[in-house]
Amino acid sequence: MMQVLTGARIFDGARFLDGHALVIENGVIAAILPEAEAPAQGRRAVAGILAPGFLDLQVNGGGGVMVDGATDLAALKHICAAHRGLGTAGILPTLITDTAQATAQVIAAGIAATAQVPGFLGLHLEGPHLDPRRKGAHDPGLIRPMDQDDLARLCEAARRLPALMVTLAPEAATPQQIAALAGAGAVVSLGHSDCTYDEAQAALAAGARCVTHLFNAMSQIGHRAPGLAGAVLSGDAGAGLIADGIHVHPAVMRLALAARPAGIFLVSDCMAFAGTALTEMELGGRQVLRRDGRLTLADGTLAGADLTLPQAVAKLVHAVGIAPERALAMATSVPAALIGLQDSHGALAPGRRAEIVLLDRDFALRESWL
Repeated sequence: MMQVLTGARIFDGARFLDGHALVIENGVIAAILPEAEAPAQGRRAVAGILAPGFLDLQVNGGGGVMVDGATDLAALKHICAAHRGLGTAGILPTLITDTAQATAQVIAAGIAATAQVPGFLGLHLEGPHLDPRRKGAHDPGLIRPMDQDDLARLCEAARRLPALMVTLAPEAATPQQIAALAGAGAVVSLGHSDCTYDEAQAALAAGARCVTHLFNAMSQIGHRAPGLAGAVLSGDAGAGLIADGIHVHPAVMRLALAARPAGIFLVSDCMAFAGTALTEMELGGRQVLRRDGRLTLADGTLAGADLTLPQAVAKLVHAVGIAPERALAMATSVPAALIGLQDSHGALAPGRRAEIVLLDRDFALRESWL
């Protein structure tokens, strides 16, 4: 079956193609060519922007379900399906700080999900090897340094999953452990850390190549002490950004994106609320409240974000002033490259699966082919 989509701007992962048609045959992109050269059969006019399905490397839950110690294959299917309904073609389901048993359970579920759950790209393990001084909404009673059993478990997971991101603090893992994780194929991301600039640089030199939710739960930039945030903005590591205007002020996002013309990507850091009308949920026995676009613990601590990637793209374009093609790349081709999936995800090109979203002029999701 052939479908020829015309009338929209096509974002291919790097640039806009105007006046072009997107040809889909049997779920695969057959061609992107000038509309005048497109087949007459199966034509359908659409308005807005056609873009690759979005990729989200930090997803704590969705559809009313959290990633936790009870997560199994069915839960991962449910969460991935919930996000595909929101325009996100692929995700890294994310387990925040928990026990070794919970980590092993989620890894086992992820291995079972590999190659059989649409939208499952791998896992993100955010903790427990963090700095309690920058705990955020993580349970401080479960935060601990990495030991050899932890390292062996993570290295094995990195070898068996399509992608594994591990967020850790340099204070809780040695450079040798970071190097071993990177050598096994994990994307080591620094986060929830009060490290100095020099400590951050040592971790990056050991093999870390990303930072989790830039500016949040990390040492900040001072003119004599640049901290982890300063190491990111003066270097070339990747960095996730929660662009809801709450976690990071638009003016600071603008400064960061000017300092780093490449490497920063969008994450939702969403919770089980995503795709639901829920107003409350539990996180490790603590209540999380959803109020006015903000998710907090009872004491006001931010606990994830009430955000979708189309909303994040819109925020970057309308509130921060970022060019649409860069904002879209930050939700598609940039995260794909970070986790090594640039040959299969994050771009529209002949031969690739038709994982496509249609956005309106305000970047709201109108339709998807996933």
